[in-house]
Amino acid sequence: MKKVKYLLLRRVTQIGLLVLYFGANAYGWQILKGTFGSSLLFGTIPLADPYTTLQVLATGFVLGTDVLLGAAIITLFYFVIGGRAFCSWVCPINMVTDLANWLRRVLRLDKEEVNYRFLKRSARYWIMVLGLIVSAVVGVAAFEVLSPITIMQRGIIFGFGAGISVIIAIFLFDLFGVKNGWCGHLCPLGAAYSLIGSKSLIRVKHDHEACTNCMECKVVCPENQVLWMVNKESVSVTDGECTNCGRCIDVCGDNALGFSIRTMAKKQKEAAA
Repeated sequence: MKKVKYLLLRRVTQIGLLVLYFGANAYGWQILKGTFGSSLLFGTIPLADPYTTLQVLATGFVLGTDVLLGAAIITLFYFVIGGRAFCSWVCPINMVTDLANWLRRVLRLDKEEVNYRFLKRSARYWIMVLGLIVSAVVGVAAFEVLSPITIMQRGIIFGFGAGISVIIAIFLFDLFGVKNGWCGHLCPLGAAYSLIGSKSLIRVKHDHEACTNCMECKVVCPENQVLWMVNKESVSVTDGECTNCGRCIDVCGDNALGFSIRTMAKKQKEAAA
């Protein structure tokens, strides 16, 4: 159970959210209504995706105070607590990309380092900025037009149409193209949450003394560059690109990795010194 604890928790969360959205549309449930871009919790609390909100603002459209408040709530949550947890705990596309990357490992397709030479992880930040520019120019929230997150949510609730091709394309791209290609290199939402959650409190900590350098954590980590300290130092992951998915903790047989609070981890390091 240890090797899949956080994986199972994430799947329960992701599927549970989709069930709530489906129930709101099919049965009128008032727990969570709307989309991942803009929702209403318990019929009163507004929630809005910060990047989606910025795109709409870039078009010149005047948003209501409820949407702006919703964006502020989500931004504050991930800024203080969640980090980039949206990508691994909320986003439904994560289930698609995780499946593709699991198959890559099973089929041993992820040995070619050449994949990383033509597509850098920094590309997502340029795409994020480009999305805002295009939104301002054409007057439409650019990324939302082809957002696989929106396509998958609508498909599950109302049925998939031609949009399923976008989901399949991402799956095949991650499977046969670039390892962690979509989430790790292209998704502008991931870039936005990396910036928002770069200083959040919940972090993965590493115990150098317990580590045996098996590197299982780096094999499963979708952003393995953030684990630079493995078998080097007893420090916490501070990179905003960490998704806080917990897979590195699941697979660590040495108990060298675990979640911690940023300030507590800092004090522990200072005490050890």
